Amino acid sequence: MTNGNPTGDLSPSEQAVLEKIDEQNIDFLRLQFTDILGTVKNVSVPAHQAEKAFTEGIYFDGSSIEGFVRIQESDMRLVPDPETFSVLPWRADEESGAARLICDIVDTDGEPFEGGPRQVLKSVLAEAEEMGYSVSIGPEPEFFLFKKDEDGNATTEPHDNGGYFDLAPKDLASDVRKDIIFTLEEMGFEIEASHHEVAEGQHEINFKYDDALTTADNIATFRAVVRAVAEQHDLHATFMPKPIAEINGSGMHSHISLFDEQGNNVFADDDDEFNLSETAYQFMGGFLEHAPAFTAVTNPTVNSYKRLVPGYEAPIYVAWSDTNRSALIRVPDAAGVSARFEIRSPDPSCNPYLAMASLIAAGLDGIKNDADPGEPVREDIYEFDEQKREEYGIDTLPPNLGRAIDAFEDDEVILDALGEHVAEKFPEAKRQEFGEYLTSVSEWEEERYLEKF
Repeated sequence: MTNGNPTGDLSPSEQAVLEKIDEQNIDFLRLQFTDILGTVKNVSVPAHQAEKAFTEGIYFDGSSIEGFVRIQESDMRLVPDPETFSVLPWRADEESGAARLICDIVDTDGEPFEGGPRQVLKSVLAEAEEMGYSVSIGPEPEFFLFKKDEDGNATTEPHDNGGYFDLAPKDLASDVRKDIIFTLEEMGFEIEASHHEVAEGQHEINFKYDDALTTADNIATFRAVVRAVAEQHDLHATFMPKPIAEINGSGMHSHISLFDEQGNNVFADDDDEFNLSETAYQFMGGFLEHAPAFTAVTNPTVNSYKRLVPGYEAPIYVAWSDTNRSALIRVPDAAGVSARFEIRSPDPSCNPYLAMASLIAAGLDGIKNDADPGEPVREDIYEFDEQKREEYGIDTLPPNLGRAIDAFEDDEVILDALGEHVAEKFPEAKRQEFGEYLTSVSEWEEERYLEKF
């Protein structure tokens, strides 16, 4: 299908959505999609437009979306994925409601838009499928809850002064997390755990791993739900990686595994010291080889690199380990169907579709080229000096967004995975962001130099 549903006939899943709309008194549909920079957008349409959305798509102006198309190519269409239908729990009243559908984007010729982040991920997953694999990912997104000032603007004053795994009364946000969890569960999430994180006002809610496309959809939904519920509590939720200096930032550690067509975990090998197969090591080797390039995508803001510094539990060293968290990749103590590894560098400001696509492409390239991740580093790399890191052959991630974009543009595997459109538009936008940062004058500089010189 390229131009909506050209036969005009609804699939069983599309028909099921129409029935749910009628049964649950849904008046409006929010057709959701994501721009190249990861911002969630939506077009609201009356629910009676659902059939048209499935069969024809809903037109929108693509030239108004960051990184999409030029004005003369502006006619684009949103085609909803019926599997993503979900009633929004924060409905205005009990008589009617709204629901969400995540959409794919088709261009003026009725073809899938190659610059659509969801389409980019689908293309990478299609390559994995051709190689005989499906990809499962379990993310661990962290966020901060901050108070608002008297005018309703966000501050950086934490809502509580709790710490890692604290309970009330220090963890004042337990009720907020509870409401977030209830809302997510109403929308079909399976929540595994939640807790207060290390920093004051910082939290983590983990939902069950799923196939990569569903996981990316879930991350986008998760961020929207967290913000919406925080607003209901008169708080501001932020996924900014490092909102406060000199404390831990927010990451989005991601657990990844591959399965074959029979549903077997191809990363598993019970005869290996770390319960990992040769395929797993190759995939890991691809991660390590392409880490500098995909960092531009998994850590896409100037602020991301304020988190990726030594001393705050953030992984900046391109290595793997089973025993410490200073390495980029950690292998949990898990076997069989649970065999996996955890990549610790991504942060929750990323575009989840492009981030997942970049990670998977890096790993698949490792399998194709029999990449070798080397030996695990079981010592605390934070304690290494530069000479010892050189002896171990340990590189570091790019120190800033500009260097990350340089690595991104030099990596043909990541560029090819994201497609020509994103490979052009993404670094263009990020270089502009980094240039603006370099020419700005910070409060720190004013305090340091204004009266001194």
